[in-house]
Amino acid sequence: MPAAPTVTLLSGGGGGAKLAEGLARAVEDLTVVANTGDDAVIYGLSISPDLDTVMYTLAGLINRATGWGVDGDTFATLGALGRLGADTWFTLGDQDLATHVRRTALLRAGARLSEVTAELTAALGVRARLLPMTDDRVATQVETDAGLLPFQEYFVARRHRDAVRSVVLDGVEQAAPAPGVLEALAADVVVLGPSNPFLSIGPILAVPGVRAALAATSARRVGVSPIVGGQALKGPAAAMLEALGHEVSALGVARLYEGLLDVLVIDEQDAALAPAIRALGMDVVVTRTVLGGAEDRERLAHELLAAA
Repeated sequence: MPAAPTVTLLSGGGGGAKLAEGLARAVEDLTVVANTGDDAVIYGLSISPDLDTVMYTLAGLINRATGWGVDGDTFATLGALGRLGADTWFTLGDQDLATHVRRTALLRAGARLSEVTAELTAALGVRARLLPMTDDRVATQVETDAGLLPFQEYFVARRHRDAVRSVVLDGVEQAAPAPGVLEALAADVVVLGPSNPFLSIGPILAVPGVRAALAATSARRVGVSPIVGGQALKGPAAAMLEALGHEVSALGVARLYEGLLDVLVIDEQDAALAPAIRALGMDVVVTRTVLGGAEDRERLAHELLAAA
């Protein structure tokens, strides 16, 4: 009987977290490397949105209606902050706040983000290994006609309505991969999740050493297109592809990942693009990539593993 595969997923929040859930149900040995370019200090607390979305999803705590935060959370603290004059544009529930209070306390005591993440996931019973892309500060900033915006201001406060001219990853040149990240890219299978190529996967690949390790790995590399039928299921990925001069399609995504993938998984709606994607040197799997519940997510995970 063949050995169970080791699998590493590169992920943002949203679609990447959903795929993480499916993979966690399908394999025993899963590592998720999450984007931390979105991290910010808000209300004086260290917030790691993508790490937390993956963590809550794998712990079975995620609010499935919103795709972020804790299911059934209350917002009494946020309401009190508003009464005290705080600008409460960034919504955090009471249970979610507890995560950030604990993270902030551990970081201030000298722990690294990877150590804090390991402690939080263990406390919540997460079996998969969750790694930040780096322990160092990397801040995603978005150049728009309104100026250079911090990511959370662009994405949450302004609801990503500004046209994007470029993405700046402040501090990435000085960053190092978090402990275990490069080793994780030597898994049997490495998956690039259906996350925004510029805002979620891009920052991970920009950490020095990560892109080169992915290009050189002997792992089977499988990606999932976040664009279905010329549209993003959620978020600004489609608008960013267009604004930055790329084709808004699964083929446009494939061109961004050329040389980094062995297989690209695309939705049934995009089957006609398969020959052009294969011409880039990738195999193509055509299936249903719009994910529903846990069983649907596990189905896609098994199809990815079969393709690999």
